[in-house]
Amino acid sequence: MSIGQRLPAESREFRDERTGRRVRQVTSHPSIHHHPFFFVAAYDTAMRRLLFVSFRTGKPQIYFEDRADGSLVQVTDRPDLADWSIIPSLEGHYIYYTAGTGAWRTDLDTLQEEQLAEFGDVEMREKGMVGAAMGTTALSANGRWWAVPVKVGAVSRFVLIDTQNAKSRIFLERDTIGHPQFCPDDDDIILYAGPLTDRVWITNRAGVTRRIYERKDRMQWVTHESFIPGRREVAFVDWPHGMSAISLDTGAVRRITDFPAWHAACDPAGTSFICDTNFPDRGLHRFSVTGDAPAELICLSQASSQGAHWAHPFPYNDGPVTVDAAQHTHPHPRFAPDNSRIVFTSDRTGHAQVYEVMLDAS
Repeated sequence: MSIGQRLPAESREFRDERTGRRVRQVTSHPSIHHHPFFFVAAYDTAMRRLLFVSFRTGKPQIYFEDRADGSLVQVTDRPDLADWSIIPSLEGHYIYYTAGTGAWRTDLDTLQEEQLAEFGDVEMREKGMVGAAMGTTALSANGRWWAVPVKVGAVSRFVLIDTQNAKSRIFLERDTIGHPQFCPDDDDIILYAGPLTDRVWITNRAGVTRRIYERKDRMQWVTHESFIPGRREVAFVDWPHGMSAISLDTGAVRRITDFPAWHAACDPAGTSFICDTNFPDRGLHRFSVTGDAPAELICLSQASSQGAHWAHPFPYNDGPVTVDAAQHTHPHPRFAPDNSRIVFTSDRTGHAQVYEVMLDAS
Protein backbone atom coordinates (compact mmCIF):
# COMPACT_ATOMS: atom_id res chain seq x y z
CA MET A 1 0.00 0.00 0.00
CA SER A 2 1.16 3.56 -0.65
CA ILE A 3 0.30 7.19 -0.11
CA GLY A 4 -2.96 8.13 -1.78
CA GLN A 5 -4.29 4.60 -2.04
CA ARG A 6 -8.07 4.71 -1.64
CA LEU A 7 -9.69 1.68 -0.03
CA PRO A 8 -13.40 0.89 -0.14
CA ALA A 9 -15.56 1.76 2.85
CA GLU A 10 -15.36 -0.74 5.71
CA SER A 11 -18.11 0.62 7.94
CA ARG A 12 -21.06 -1.25 9.39
CA GLU A 13 -23.80 -0.13 11.78
CA PHE A 14 -25.42 -1.80 14.76
CA ARG A 15 -27.36 -0.85 17.86
CA ASP A 16 -25.79 -0.64 21.29
CA GLU A 17 -27.19 -3.49 23.33
CA ARG A 18 -27.75 -1.34 26.43
CA THR A 19 -28.93 2.06 25.11
CA GLY A 20 -30.13 1.24 21.59
CA ARG A 21 -28.06 4.05 20.11
CA ARG A 22 -26.70 3.64 16.59
CA VAL A 23 -23.02 2.67 16.56
CA ARG A 24 -20.92 2.72 13.40
CA GLN A 25 -17.75 0.66 13.15
CA VAL A 26 -15.54 2.72 10.82
CA THR A 27 -12.66 0.26 10.26
CA SER A 28 -12.66 -3.52 10.03
CA HIS A 29 -9.21 -4.71 8.85
CA PRO A 30 -7.81 -7.30 11.33
CA SER A 31 -5.07 -5.02 12.67
CA ILE A 32 -4.66 -2.20 15.21
CA HIS A 33 -6.56 1.05 14.59
CA HIS A 34 -7.05 4.09 16.79
CA HIS A 35 -8.12 7.70 16.52
CA PRO A 36 -5.94 10.47 18.08
CA PHE A 37 -5.66 10.82 21.85
CA PHE A 38 -8.75 11.84 23.83
CA PHE A 39 -7.92 15.59 23.94
CA VAL A 40 -7.04 15.74 20.22
CA ALA A 41 -9.67 16.34 17.54
CA ALA A 42 -10.24 13.39 15.21
CA TYR A 43 -12.17 15.45 12.64
CA ASP A 44 -11.64 18.80 10.98
CA THR A 45 -14.25 21.40 11.94
CA ALA A 46 -16.22 20.88 8.72
CA MET A 47 -16.10 17.10 9.30
CA ARG A 48 -14.87 16.35 5.80
CA ARG A 49 -12.44 13.76 7.17
CA LEU A 50 -12.09 11.44 10.16
CA LEU A 51 -8.38 10.94 10.90
CA PHE A 52 -7.03 7.73 12.41
CA VAL A 53 -4.01 5.42 12.56
CA SER A 54 -3.98 1.94 11.03
CA PHE A 55 -1.36 -0.79 11.35
CA ARG A 56 -2.74 -2.70 8.35
CA THR A 57 0.53 -2.35 6.42
CA GLY A 58 2.52 -3.77 9.36
CA LYS A 59 3.53 -0.37 10.72
CA PRO A 60 1.41 2.55 11.93
CA GLN A 61 0.30 4.89 9.14
CA ILE A 62 -2.12 7.79 9.04
CA TYR A 63 -5.40 7.34 7.16
CA PHE A 64 -8.60 9.29 6.89
CA GLU A 65 -12.14 8.33 6.12
CA ASP A 66 -13.45 10.53 3.32
CA ARG A 67 -16.87 11.28 4.75
CA ALA A 68 -18.29 12.08 1.31
CA ASP A 69 -18.15 8.44 0.19
CA GLY A 70 -16.80 6.45 3.15
CA SER A 71 -13.58 5.42 1.44
CA LEU A 72 -10.34 5.17 3.42
CA VAL A 73 -7.32 7.09 2.16
CA GLN A 74 -3.71 6.36 3.13
CA VAL A 75 -1.85 9.55 4.09
CA THR A 76 1.63 8.35 5.12
CA ASP A 77 3.99 5.55 4.19
CA ARG A 78 6.74 5.75 6.78
CA PRO A 79 8.74 3.23 8.84
CA ASP A 80 9.02 5.55 11.86
CA LEU A 81 5.70 7.31 12.57
CA ALA A 82 5.02 8.15 16.23
CA ASP A 83 1.38 7.18 16.09
CA TRP A 84 0.17 9.15 19.15
CA SER A 85 1.83 12.35 17.94
CA ILE A 86 -0.75 12.98 15.21
CA ILE A 87 -2.84 16.14 15.39
CA PRO A 88 -4.97 17.60 12.57
CA SER A 89 -5.40 21.31 11.99
CA LEU A 90 -8.97 22.32 12.72
CA GLU A 91 -9.58 23.87 9.31
CA GLY A 92 -8.75 20.49 7.76
CA HIS A 93 -5.76 21.43 5.63
CA TYR A 94 -2.93 19.56 7.40
CA ILE A 95 -2.16 16.62 9.65
CA TYR A 96 0.91 17.12 11.87
CA TYR A 97 3.05 14.31 13.33
CA THR A 98 6.52 13.34 14.46
CA ALA A 99 8.44 10.55 12.77
CA GLY A 100 11.96 9.45 13.52
CA THR A 101 13.63 12.54 14.99
CA GLY A 102 11.72 15.02 12.86
CA ALA A 103 8.50 17.02 12.82
CA TRP A 104 6.36 16.68 9.71
CA ARG A 105 3.03 17.60 8.22
CA THR A 106 1.05 16.38 5.23
CA ASP A 107 -1.31 18.46 3.11
CA LEU A 108 -4.54 16.46 3.21
CA ASP A 109 -5.68 17.74 -0.18
CA THR A 110 -2.48 17.03 -2.13
CA LEU A 111 -0.93 14.42 0.25
CA GLN A 112 2.41 16.21 -0.07
CA GLU A 113 4.64 15.71 2.98
CA GLU A 114 6.82 18.51 4.38
CA GLN A 115 9.41 18.46 7.15
CA LEU A 116 9.17 21.40 9.55
CA ALA A 117 11.96 20.53 12.02
CA GLU A 118 14.77 18.08 12.68
CA PHE A 119 15.72 17.44 16.31
CA GLY A 120 19.02 15.62 15.78
CA ASP A 121 20.44 12.80 17.89
CA VAL A 122 17.68 12.53 20.52
CA GLU A 123 15.48 9.88 22.09
CA MET A 124 12.34 11.91 21.25
CA ARG A 125 10.15 10.20 23.89
CA GLU A 126 10.49 8.74 27.35
CA LYS A 127 10.39 4.96 27.75
CA GLY A 128 7.10 3.23 28.51
CA MET A 129 3.48 3.24 27.39
CA VAL A 130 1.90 6.09 29.34
CA GLY A 131 2.18 9.83 29.87
CA ALA A 132 5.11 11.55 28.18
CA ALA A 133 6.17 8.23 26.61
CA MET A 134 3.22 8.48 24.20
CA GLY A 135 4.72 11.49 22.42
CA THR A 136 1.52 13.54 22.02
CA THR A 137 1.93 17.04 20.57
CA ALA A 138 -0.10 20.29 20.64
CA LEU A 139 -1.36 22.56 17.85
CA SER A 140 -2.85 25.98 18.52
CA ALA A 141 -6.46 26.57 17.50
CA ASN A 142 -5.36 29.01 14.81
CA GLY A 143 -2.93 26.42 13.39
CA ARG A 144 0.06 28.76 13.69
CA TRP A 145 1.94 27.16 16.58
CA TRP A 146 2.94 23.53 17.09
CA ALA A 147 4.48 22.52 20.43
CA VAL A 148 6.51 19.29 20.50
CA PRO A 149 8.19 17.78 23.61
CA VAL A 150 11.58 16.25 22.76
CA LYS A 151 13.42 13.99 25.21
CA VAL A 152 17.20 14.63 25.23
CA GLY A 153 18.98 12.60 27.89
CA ALA A 154 17.74 13.64 31.32
CA VAL A 155 16.00 16.74 29.95
CA SER A 156 12.76 17.31 28.06
CA ARG A 157 12.87 20.22 25.64
CA PHE A 158 9.68 21.95 24.61
CA VAL A 159 10.12 22.98 20.98
CA LEU A 160 7.81 25.57 19.44
CA ILE A 161 7.43 25.40 15.66
CA ASP A 162 6.01 28.29 13.66
CA THR A 163 4.01 26.46 10.99
CA GLN A 164 3.99 29.51 8.69
CA ASN A 165 7.75 29.66 8.21
CA ALA A 166 9.01 26.33 9.64
CA LYS A 167 11.18 28.09 12.20
CA SER A 168 11.57 26.41 15.56
CA ARG A 169 13.01 27.22 18.96
CA ILE A 170 13.32 25.65 22.38
CA PHE A 171 11.16 27.67 24.76
CA LEU A 172 11.20 25.50 27.90
CA GLU A 173 13.26 22.73 29.46
CA ARG A 174 11.93 20.46 32.20
CA ASP A 175 12.55 17.07 33.73
CA THR A 176 9.47 15.79 31.90
CA ILE A 177 6.86 17.28 29.58
CA GLY A 178 3.81 15.22 28.72
CA HIS A 179 0.45 15.60 27.00
CA PRO A 180 0.75 19.24 25.86
CA GLN A 181 -2.44 21.08 24.89
CA PHE A 182 -3.01 24.64 23.66
CA CYS A 183 -5.83 26.49 25.36
CA PRO A 184 -8.73 26.61 22.84
CA ASP A 185 -9.38 30.23 23.84
CA ASP A 186 -5.82 31.56 24.05
CA ASP A 187 -3.03 30.61 21.65
CA ASP A 188 -0.40 31.77 24.18
CA ILE A 189 -1.31 29.25 26.89
CA ILE A 190 -0.15 25.62 26.84
CA LEU A 191 -1.11 23.02 29.41
CA TYR A 192 1.35 20.22 30.04
CA ALA A 193 1.91 17.38 32.49
CA GLY A 194 4.97 17.49 34.69
CA PRO A 195 6.08 14.54 36.84
CA LEU A 196 3.35 12.07 37.77
CA THR A 197 3.52 13.33 41.36
CA ASP A 198 3.21 16.99 40.31
CA ARG A 199 1.36 17.09 37.02
CA VAL A 200 -0.65 20.21 36.30
CA TRP A 201 1.40 23.03 34.74
CA ILE A 202 0.91 25.74 32.17
CA THR A 203 3.35 27.83 30.17
CA ASN A 204 3.18 30.58 27.62
CA ARG A 205 5.10 30.58 24.35
CA ALA A 206 7.90 32.55 26.05
CA GLY A 207 8.46 29.65 28.46
CA VAL A 208 7.10 31.33 31.58
CA THR A 209 5.71 28.35 33.43
CA ARG A 210 3.74 27.79 36.63
CA ARG A 211 2.03 25.01 38.52
CA ILE A 212 -1.74 25.53 38.64
CA TYR A 213 -2.65 22.65 40.92
CA GLU A 214 -0.81 20.84 43.70
CA ARG A 215 -2.24 17.53 44.83
CA LYS A 216 -3.79 17.33 48.30
CA ASP A 217 -1.73 14.39 49.53
CA ARG A 218 0.73 11.83 48.23
CA MET A 219 -2.01 9.32 47.36
CA GLN A 220 -4.16 11.67 45.26
CA TRP A 221 -4.02 10.46 41.64
CA VAL A 222 -4.25 13.51 39.40
CA THR A 223 -4.40 12.59 35.72
CA HIS A 224 -5.94 13.13 32.27
CA GLU A 225 -6.03 16.92 32.24
CA SER A 226 -7.82 18.82 29.47
CA PHE A 227 -9.29 22.26 28.75
CA ILE A 228 -12.94 23.24 29.00
CA PRO A 229 -13.60 25.47 25.94
CA GLY A 230 -14.99 28.93 26.62
CA ARG A 231 -14.34 28.80 30.38
CA ARG A 232 -10.55 29.23 30.71
CA GLU A 233 -10.57 26.20 32.97
CA VAL A 234 -8.46 23.06 33.11
CA ALA A 235 -10.32 19.91 34.10
CA PHE A 236 -8.55 16.94 35.65
CA VAL A 237 -9.46 13.45 36.76
CA ASP A 238 -9.07 12.76 40.48
CA TRP A 239 -8.85 9.02 39.90
CA PRO A 240 -11.10 7.21 40.75
CA HIS A 241 -13.10 9.79 42.69
CA GLY A 242 -14.41 12.07 39.93
CA MET A 243 -13.27 15.32 38.31
CA SER A 244 -12.46 18.89 39.26
CA ALA A 245 -11.66 22.07 37.32
CA ILE A 246 -9.14 24.85 37.91
CA SER A 247 -9.61 28.46 36.80
CA LEU A 248 -6.61 29.75 34.86
CA ASP A 249 -7.31 33.30 36.01
CA THR A 250 -8.11 32.89 39.72
CA GLY A 251 -6.75 29.46 40.61
CA ALA A 252 -10.10 28.52 42.10
CA VAL A 253 -10.84 24.79 42.12
CA ARG A 254 -14.39 23.50 41.75
CA ARG A 255 -15.79 19.99 41.81
CA ILE A 256 -17.38 18.83 38.54
CA THR A 257 -18.57 15.32 39.35
CA ASP A 258 -18.07 12.36 41.66
CA PHE A 259 -18.64 9.97 38.75
CA PRO A 260 -15.47 7.86 38.20
CA ALA A 261 -14.52 9.29 34.80
CA TRP A 262 -11.28 7.92 33.31
CA HIS A 263 -10.46 9.76 30.06
CA ALA A 264 -12.85 12.71 29.81
CA ALA A 265 -13.01 15.31 27.02
CA CYS A 266 -15.31 18.31 26.77
CA ASP A 267 -17.44 19.14 23.75
CA PRO A 268 -16.47 22.18 21.61
CA ALA A 269 -19.28 24.23 23.15
CA GLY A 270 -17.93 23.72 26.67
CA THR A 271 -21.16 22.20 27.99
CA SER A 272 -20.65 18.43 28.41
CA PHE A 273 -17.95 15.84 28.95
CA ILE A 274 -17.78 12.39 27.41
CA CYS A 275 -15.74 9.82 29.31
CA ASP A 276 -14.81 6.17 29.33
CA THR A 277 -14.65 4.10 32.52
CA ASN A 278 -12.52 1.35 33.99
CA PHE A 279 -12.43 -0.92 37.06
CA PRO A 280 -15.23 -1.52 36.39
CA ASP A 281 -15.95 -0.67 32.76
CA ARG A 282 -19.37 0.98 32.83
CA GLY A 283 -19.27 2.16 29.21
CA LEU A 284 -19.09 5.68 27.80
CA HIS A 285 -20.91 8.36 29.80
CA ARG A 286 -21.86 11.99 29.24
CA PHE A 287 -22.20 14.57 32.01
CA SER A 288 -22.43 18.34 32.33
CA VAL A 289 -19.42 20.57 33.00
CA THR A 290 -21.36 21.93 35.97
CA GLY A 291 -22.17 18.49 37.34
CA ASP A 292 -25.82 19.40 37.77
CA ALA A 293 -27.18 16.04 36.56
CA PRO A 294 -26.22 12.36 36.85
CA ALA A 295 -23.89 10.88 34.24
CA GLU A 296 -25.77 9.39 31.29
CA LEU A 297 -24.76 6.10 29.68
CA ILE A 298 -24.19 6.65 25.95
CA CYS A 299 -23.05 3.17 24.94
CA LEU A 300 -20.93 0.24 25.99
CA SER A 301 -17.30 0.34 24.88
CA GLN A 302 -16.44 -3.35 25.38
CA ALA A 303 -12.77 -2.41 25.16
CA SER A 304 -10.18 -4.38 27.11
CA SER A 305 -8.69 -1.13 28.53
CA GLN A 306 -5.35 -2.65 29.51
CA GLY A 307 -3.49 -1.27 32.51
CA ALA A 308 -3.92 -3.25 35.73
CA HIS A 309 -2.33 -0.42 37.75
CA TRP A 310 -5.58 1.57 37.38
CA ALA A 311 -7.24 -0.88 39.78
CA HIS A 312 -4.88 0.03 42.64
CA PRO A 313 -3.84 3.10 44.65
CA PHE A 314 -1.49 5.69 43.14
CA PRO A 315 1.64 3.71 42.20
CA TYR A 316 4.19 6.39 41.23
CA ASN A 317 5.39 7.94 44.49
CA ASP A 318 8.63 5.98 44.43
CA GLY A 319 9.36 6.52 40.74
CA PRO A 320 8.34 5.03 37.38
CA VAL A 321 6.44 1.77 37.25
CA THR A 322 6.52 -0.65 34.32
CA VAL A 323 2.95 -1.25 33.17
CA ASP A 324 1.32 -3.11 30.31
CA ALA A 325 -1.12 -0.43 29.16
CA ALA A 326 -1.41 -0.60 25.38
CA GLN A 327 -3.15 2.66 24.55
CA HIS A 328 -5.06 1.35 21.54
CA THR A 329 -7.08 -0.80 23.96
CA HIS A 330 -8.52 2.34 25.62
CA PRO A 331 -11.69 3.99 24.21
CA HIS A 332 -10.45 7.63 24.55
CA PRO A 333 -13.87 9.04 23.52
CA ARG A 334 -14.10 12.43 21.83
CA PHE A 335 -17.01 14.56 20.62
CA ALA A 336 -17.33 15.40 16.93
CA PRO A 337 -17.22 19.15 16.18
CA ASP A 338 -20.99 19.33 15.65
CA ASN A 339 -21.76 17.27 18.78
CA SER A 340 -23.69 14.78 16.67
CA ARG A 341 -21.56 11.77 17.61
CA ILE A 342 -18.69 10.42 19.68
CA VAL A 343 -15.61 8.77 18.19
CA PHE A 344 -13.94 6.04 20.23
CA THR A 345 -11.70 2.99 19.90
CA SER A 346 -12.54 -0.54 21.01
CA ASP A 347 -10.89 -3.92 20.62
CA ARG A 348 -14.21 -5.73 21.19
CA THR A 349 -13.71 -7.73 17.97
CA GLY A 350 -10.21 -8.87 18.94
CA HIS A 351 -8.57 -6.00 17.03
CA ALA A 352 -8.72 -2.33 17.91
CA GLN A 353 -11.14 -0.57 15.56
CA VAL A 354 -12.48 2.99 15.30
CA TYR A 355 -16.17 3.55 16.10
CA GLU A 356 -18.72 6.33 16.20
CA VAL A 357 -21.81 6.38 18.42
CA MET A 358 -24.62 8.71 17.37
CA LEU A 359 -26.12 11.11 19.89
CA ASP A 360 -29.43 11.67 18.12
CA ALA A 361 -32.46 9.66 19.17
CA SER A 362 -32.92 7.75 15.89
